[in-house]
Amino acid sequence: MKHLHMTLAIISVSFFTLRFFWLLKSPQMLDKKWVKISPHVIDTFLLGIGVVMAVKLALNPTEQLWLAEKLMAIVAYIFTGIYALKFARNRTMQIFGYVGAMGWVMLVFKIAHTKETFFF
Repeated sequence: MKHLHMTLAIISVSFFTLRFFWLLKSPQMLDKKWVKISPHVIDTFLLGIGVVMAVKLALNPTEQLWLAEKLMAIVAYIFTGIYALKFARNRTMQIFGYVGAMGWVMLVFKIAHTKETFFF
């Protein structure tokens, strides 16, 4: 289950990166139905498997600070990703949003790998 979760995380981030490059080079690709639906399907499975693993291992974010920090970093990644793809008004801000989102992804991967907090 852990390997499936990691694989889905890599697919999710890779697809986000692909959508960002499409935004810059050929935005009409973002209008395709499968491009709009796929991230939701992938991320739903990713979240679902993460929840199942947390319940199975009896992990509680209030007791495991690394898990709480990972969840907060995921939320920050989602918001910066949405900003980069939808709300940024110019190319510079889109790039800043993307770089910010990738920074949050790196923090999530670091926390998942080490089980150590960065901010707490």
